[in-house]
This record gives sequence, C-alpha cells and structure tokens, in this order.
Amino acid sequence: MVVEVVYAQAWDPEACVPWRPMSAEGARQRDAAGLPYVVAYRESGRKAPLEVRLVSWQDHYVGLWVYDAQGRRTYDLDMRLLDDPSRLLRRYSVAWYYTDPEMAEFDKACPRITVDLFPDGRGRRTEERQGQDGGSHVTSPRHRDDERWLDRPAFGEWPLFSAQVHGFIEQPAFEVAETAEPGDGGAPATCWRPPRPAQAGPINELFRPGVRVTDGYHPEMTVVEPRRVGTLRVPSGLLAVSGPDIDQGDGPRITVPVPPGEYVLDEARVRFSYHCEWRDAEIVTTQPTAVRLLVSETPAATWGMALGPDDDPRLFIEQQIAGFDTAGATGCFADGGAWEPLVALFERGMSRGESDLDGGEDIDDGSMFMLRTWDEASGGELMSFATTGDGTYPVWVGRSEAGEVIGVVVLVEGMPDLLPERDGLPTDAAV
Repeated sequence: MVVEVVYAQAWDPEACVPWRPMSAEGARQRDAAGLPYVVAYRESGRKAPLEVRLVSWQDHYVGLWVYDAQGRRTYDLDMRLLDDPSRLLRRYSVAWYYTDPEMAEFDKACPRITVDLFPDGRGRRTEERQGQDGGSHVTSPRHRDDERWLDRPAFGEWPLFSAQVHGFIEQPAFEVAETAEPGDGGAPATCWRPPRPAQAGPINELFRPGVRVTDGYHPEMTVVEPRRVGTLRVPSGLLAVSGPDIDQGDGPRITVPVPPGEYVLDEARVRFSYHCEWRDAEIVTTQPTAVRLLVSETPAATWGMALGPDDDPRLFIEQQIAGFDTAGATGCFADGGAWEPLVALFERGMSRGESDLDGGEDIDDGSMFMLRTWDEASGGELMSFATTGDGTYPVWVGRSEAGEVIGVVVLVEGMPDLLPERDGLPTDAAV
C-alpha cells in the first residue's frame, strides 16, 4: 500500500486542502527552524486525507487530525514538547463517533470522548453520550506512561498513526509529492494556526463612555462612565487577585507586582433597555461588566492574562483560561504582603456575619464590591467583589508600551462584542 505525503505551509480545514504545498526539503528547513508547517497523507482515489499532522515546534506543538471517507474529522490529538526533547505529551484528544454517514462534522448530537492529560499524572476523561439520556460521564483516565507519552520521531520518520483506523494491516510505504517552493505571504484566516490561550479582547473600550457593545442577548448596550468605588492600599508592592472563598493554603492564586501605593478601584458599566414582560414596559438599566484596579490613567497598550505559579503556557489548549477559582461567586483585590490576616478577616466578616467586624466594613452601595478588610499592622487592604457565578475567572493585566502595569481587570461576565460606531466606522479595538 502506497500513501502520498504532501508537505505544505498550512492546512485549510474548511476546504480540507493544503495551502501552499512545498518540497520535503523546504519542510525540513521549517522543521529545523521551529516554524509551522503541515503534512497531509493521502490515499489514491480518496478525496479526503487519511490524516494531517500540524507542526509548530516554536509553540511546543504537534497536532494530528484523522479524517473519515466523508471528509469529517474523527480524531484530534494535541501533543506537546516539554522539557524532554525526545518525547511528546499526548496533552489533549477528542474522538467523534458519527452515528450516521450523513451526520455533519462536529454535530452536537455526535457522541464524543475527550481526554485531558498532564505531565504530573493527572487527567480527565469526559464521555458525551447521545440519545434520550444524553449527558456526560467524567472519570480519571488510567494511562500507562507509554500511553501518556510518545517518543518523538525524527523528521521524515513519522508513522501513519491512523493506519489501523483505516484498515491497513501494516504501515504503508510513503511517496513524497515533490512540488515547487511556495511564495511569501501569510496564510488565509481560514487556515490552521497553533492553539492559543484565551485573548483579552477590547478591554480598554469597556471603560470608554459611548462605545457600543453587545453581549449576544441584548442587541445594543452603551458603555457609560466608570464608577469609582474607592481605593486599595498595597504597601507591599504585590497585588493579589484571587478567590478569598477557596482554600488558600498556598497563598493567593494570582499576584502582580505594582509600585507600593494606594490605587483607585472602579467598575466598567453599560446601559441598555429591555422589555419587562410583567410590567409590560421598556426598562432602562445599568449593569457592571468588569472591576478594575487602576494603576495609571494612561490607556493600556496591551492586555495579557496573568498566570499562577503552576500555570505552564506550553500546556494551554485553544482558548484555555487561567485565573482564580471561586465556589462562592467572589473574587478580591488585596495586598499580597498581608494576605493571610486579610483573608482571615474576610472569612470572619462573611462566614460569621460579624457586622461590627474590627478591621472590616461592608460596601453597601449597589456595586459589585462587597467587603473591605484592612490589616492594621501593615496597612494593607483587601476589597472583595462579586462575580456572576462560580468557576475560574481570568485576570487581565494592562501594560504600557514600556511594559509597566497600567491596570488589572477582572470581567464579571464574558467579554462583550464591539458594535460599529454610529457613523458606520468600526470601533478601534485595543489589543
């Protein structure tokens, strides 16, 4: 059995074709330089590829996509190159089990199994079922070391991983398709790119009055003036952003170095109208979208997701987030140097309901901020705020062109989408 091998700069998943095919030598050079490229394996007479390998060593990434005869992806495998250059972690995989030849690719009704694996032995297997019962079943995968890791093949020596899936009893012989070298220029937006963690979105615009946004449910919302709630003293120069309601035996989840000082706390807000059925009237209301600790009035040039001590960007899959966890819909900004006494005061104020708490005060003004505590010994303070639910909340750090911290923001809900300005021109979005 002979399988044709096509090297290319990129892969277009919508058209299911390689973009700008190249020679094996051209791909070898990109491999050595760590640049992205793809390898498609095709069988004569078959329209869809057998599988596609997507490589970007500079992103510590190798992907594998397996296709069926209908051109539907049936298996995705995300592999990561970590500290040992001789092997790859089988980081993440999804297998789709189409129940009908006519079922669309990635149909929501299609049963699937997702496996998350980590280098320390942790993992999670999620089976999403089809039928009247539906639902999902989550277990801890029991993988041997050789199932969790793959020896890294040399360039040109990769096997056809899907050989058994396609009914090949033995590994086929490979025939490389020689092509002319491609021209310059970036790949179209529809082409594959290495996975990226979640991106900040236009955070600056949430604090810019007059900007129009939508959350997908309300068709038009207008940003109004940010609401200043108070200030926070951070004499240690280490800002903590965390969930004060989670076991904090190891300290706060996220910390951000800032110059020692006292900083403004404010809320981003939007105004919108909606039809209230039980009043049978149009109601105008204002709601917060984000909370911010403002370090400088200068608009941030960039926004990046803050990482915790155990977060390894090399392991992030597409749109993955890092941040603080909460089981009580609560986050906080605090002086990291006085974390333990500040959280102890918070727990007394919230769990025991001590309204006359010495070293704390309720914030009862309708804002997302709820309770302030302060440590008399250090002068550090904590200000807790409400989120819209439990789970993990990213912490976004805005920086100037010189890399200085401008502000720290937590979205209390997801990032809304920008709407065009009234004159028809698109709103300028910050990075």
